[in-house]
Amino acid sequence: MGNAAAAYGALAAGVNCICGYPGTPSSELLETAAAFVRHGVADGSIAAEDAPHVEWSVNEKVALELAFGASLCGARALVTMKQVGLNVAADPLLTIAYLGVKGGLVLYVADDPGPISSQTEQDTRQFAQFAKVPVLDAASPEELHGMMPLAFALSERHGTPVIVRATTRVCHGSAAVPVLSSYAPHAIAGFKRDPRWVIFPSRAFEAHASLPERFAGLLADPEFAALNYGVPAVVPAPGPASASTVPSTPPALSTVGGIGLVAGGISWAYLLDALEGSGLTGAFDLLKIGAPFPLDDGLAADFLASHKRVLVFEELEATIERELLRVAGGCQIATRVYGRLTGTVASAGENNVGSVAASLRSFLEELPVGDTAVSDLDTDGPTPAEPLVESPAAGDPSSPALPRSTERPHTPALDVLLVPRPPVLCAGCPHRASFYAVKKALRGRKATYSGDIGCYTLGNALPLDMVDSCVCMGAGFTVPQGRYWAEPNGIHLGFVGDSTFFASALTGVANAVYNQAKVTLIVLDNAITAMTGQQPHPGTGIRMSYDAEPRDAAGALSIPGVLEALGVESVAVVNPLDLPRAIKAVVAAVEKPRVSAVVFKAPCITVRRLRPAPTVLSDACTGCRVCIESIGCPALTMDAEATQVHIDEALCYGCLLCTQVCPFSALVSSDA
Repeated sequence: MGNAAAAYGALAAGVNCICGYPGTPSSELLETAAAFVRHGVADGSIAAEDAPHVEWSVNEKVALELAFGASLCGARALVTMKQVGLNVAADPLLTIAYLGVKGGLVLYVADDPGPISSQTEQDTRQFAQFAKVPVLDAASPEELHGMMPLAFALSERHGTPVIVRATTRVCHGSAAVPVLSSYAPHAIAGFKRDPRWVIFPSRAFEAHASLPERFAGLLADPEFAALNYGVPAVVPAPGPASASTVPSTPPALSTVGGIGLVAGGISWAYLLDALEGSGLTGAFDLLKIGAPFPLDDGLAADFLASHKRVLVFEELEATIERELLRVAGGCQIATRVYGRLTGTVASAGENNVGSVAASLRSFLEELPVGDTAVSDLDTDGPTPAEPLVESPAAGDPSSPALPRSTERPHTPALDVLLVPRPPVLCAGCPHRASFYAVKKALRGRKATYSGDIGCYTLGNALPLDMVDSCVCMGAGFTVPQGRYWAEPNGIHLGFVGDSTFFASALTGVANAVYNQAKVTLIVLDNAITAMTGQQPHPGTGIRMSYDAEPRDAAGALSIPGVLEALGVESVAVVNPLDLPRAIKAVVAAVEKPRVSAVVFKAPCITVRRLRPAPTVLSDACTGCRVCIESIGCPALTMDAEATQVHIDEALCYGCLLCTQVCPFSALVSSDA
């Protein structure tokens, strides 16, 4: 079965982590892998410590985020889903495409033309273009088996997630593939900190600008390029033709010589069968597209330039057809492209051998007689090798200099006026205390910290330096699960805010409990959606329906209660501004044998001011800078002589974290 063939191909590549969400026609891949691992561990052919982790995740988004966490450790990770599941995984996928990967990260996505068991006919190839992720399109179970190891290798060589796309007939078709007699795990290098794993606007801009270079590397890769290839026409042996599939008088080779046929995925197999059944094998030049994105424009242009008419067979959308039209237009090639857009091929549903033969027959019957020779092509325009727009000559003063694509346009005159100011957590922000408490609690121990989207992403900045990765909302609770399965001997923590907790993190909690990932989940509850303008969320008891009393304490959802309801047995609630208790809570949480959680609960400074600024005892302050260099509060500065700490009372909100950090008790509460 195609899904089983894909599973064996991934196992042959030493995949370390397989996760997904069940969805026909993709489900059997994960089930096949799980059965192989169970039997291997049972009979001793696979050591338990080497066995890949296999799990049904609670949804596709969780599965992809978990797989990304494993990839960051250097593990090879595979995610399975059907085409509509890719919509659920879109949030992390689009960001991971920017961030890149370390260990090979492959998405196995099964499309369902028809649809046979789905609500939509969605074409993953178009989603791959949108997400800027390369996609391999399998035409048979044998190709699926071979594409899986290749996809992992391409992912690692070019630092990108890779989609392997199959369709129902490939997934559920059968073929003979080599038997996998043993399993050798891919070597996991281990997680190494790198600022590129944290998505910030500047990082996103740079990553987006670098994608063309990544695609150029893929197109230059011989193994990727070999997925697309041409099959030249040959003179076939004479033989009877089937009147049911071809015109009563098949066109002579001199007539069809200017026609090229293009196909991808299962439609390639249909096309070969249709030609064989019609006695026309070898009558046409053929082009197989096994890697529709990024498309090899040079190969496409050469094929187009050699034919007056090109007919495309594909499922589901006119993805290849549109790409050929783009290349033809860009290179000014006078070739007509036919397919789903022209109505030559049905615009919806599956293809099959009969429909391909029927479309080809109608196409040939409608051609003007003698109007298909290659010699009739208009050759007055530029050849594919010629540029359509000449680049300005170097040093030409009449050619305006354009900024490089990887640089932001800016006004040079402002360079001397503006000092770069990276965003920082506000003075008094309880998130600073939360990060600092975790840092103190785990000092000297190997631990990884997964961040999330919100104010607390700024916990990655020095001196806190407490965010190792940040992908999308909710991934703070799922990425550490992938890291755990790749490095089970480490300590893995994840941070999310209270608003994000309700928006996207509940599924991650459920997944950790269900699949027994030993991670510690940290909820930073500041009683507001702070980053986007202090909007309420379900944990605040505030609603936007102001026809009634907006605050309803009885209607507020309890974060600790939700965690416990989802099966987290150890949930601690502590004020992070009480530093000793906060440190103690973290130490206890990471020692729990199962999933644990700490809720750091303290209000955002926009909700209420705490107390007056602390007092600096000048006779006790030594100017050691420990308070500044430990927590990085913007309200803390040095005096003009740089000998003592100064507190900017206009910025300070009186959180008193600095008073607990000072080793000389030189900072004291003004209320004391």
